[in-house]
Parts: sequence; C-alpha cells; structure tokens
Amino acid sequence: MSANDVSVVLVHGAWADGSSWSKIIRQLSADGVPCVAAPLPLTSFQDDVAALDRALERVPGSVVLAGHAYAGAVIAATRSDKVKALVYIAALAPDEGETVADVFTRGEPHPQAPKLAPDAHGLMYLPESAFAGAFAPNATAEELAVLAAVQRPISPACITVAVPRPLWRDRPSWFLVAEQDRMIVAENQRFMAARMRARVRAEAIDHAPIVTAPGVVVEVLHAAVQAVRGDAAA
Repeated sequence: MSANDVSVVLVHGAWADGSSWSKIIRQLSADGVPCVAAPLPLTSFQDDVAALDRALERVPGSVVLAGHAYAGAVIAATRSDKVKALVYIAALAPDEGETVADVFTRGEPHPQAPKLAPDAHGLMYLPESAFAGAFAPNATAEELAVLAAVQRPISPACITVAVPRPLWRDRPSWFLVAEQDRMIVAENQRFMAARMRARVRAEAIDHAPIVTAPGVVVEVLHAAVQAVRGDAAA
C-alpha cells in the first residue's frame, strides 16, 4: 500500500445527511484526498454502525474516520481494521457502558438548546427554528433553508443503548471543540476530548462548523491524514 493511500470517511449526525459535508468534500477532493460520506439511517445505534461498516467495506486502504455530533458515538463503535485515526467535530464520545443520551445531557444545557421529544411515529425532529437558534446560528439564510429541508429525524433507539469499548481507546484521535456550540456545550466537549486524550483544537465556532467553518474542519482532517500517512511510511 502506498503511504499516501489514505481516505477520509465522513459521518453525519442527527438531523442531517451526507450533504452536510459538501463543503468539506469539495475541499478535500481539490486537495487530492479521497473521501466518502457514509449515510446513516438514524433508526437505531446498531443500524447506524452497520451502515458505517458497509461504507467502510467500499473504501480501499487506510481510513481517517470523522464524525459530527451524534456520529462521534457511531465512529467509535466500528471494529474495521482500516480505521487508523478518528476525528471528532463538535461530537459526542460516550465511553464503554454509557449511552449517547448520557453524554449529551451531561451538565447544564445552553439556554437556547431545543427541547426534544419523539413525535407520533417515535422519531425526533429538530424544530425548524432550532437550526438558526442552536444548530447552526452562524449559517446563512440559504444554508439554514437547506439544513432544515434535508434533516433526517433520529430514533431514541440511537441514543439510549450502552456503547461498547470505544475505538478511541485504541486509535489516535483529534477533537475540534466548538466554543460557541449551543447543542453540545464546549465544557462538555472539552471533558470528552480530555478523557479521550485527543489532540484538541478549540475555535469560536458553532455546532455545525462543517457548514459554517469548513476551513477549520479541513485543517483538522488534514492533520489526521498526514499523521496516518507518516505512520504508514515509517
């Protein structure tokens, strides 16, 4: 395998789909870094991990695996040997035996965090006003319209099951802390990043930097890719 044979697999969180990574995909592709956005059904934690594993099967060589928000839990549950590094973008990182809900509700929520509850079908949608109020307050009106239009609801079955031993205990990890996050407060992110012993970068960005601050996200991803390439070349 070539030392440069490193792909990035991008995993969206709740209330999003693969299109949320479009700015990141364009930049990585321009930089010559192969990338794939893995689609999650958001129907159960097990379903999401299985969907990620199917996406990883299609990617040759070594992988830097990146997750936004809820997907931080999903990327840590794969057991694929292809994954050489993990990147957390304002993400959740439950430890073994914890649930996503455990870490999401840790500490005091931001005053503008939305109140969430399942609908008549047992699915949780993000209120449209919450995209501007908490999810991506730094986004443009056009970006907010797209985010709200393509949102994918999440099932409580994704966030209420205990996770296995997380892969971040066995792989190097990077964590982009969003200091202006209103969905997962920065203090909570710093706690998880420290527990992971991740390489941390903190910026004055909102919960959705993959849309509102893509340059910073790409820089963190490049750092992980270069580290994996260096290890492969050693």
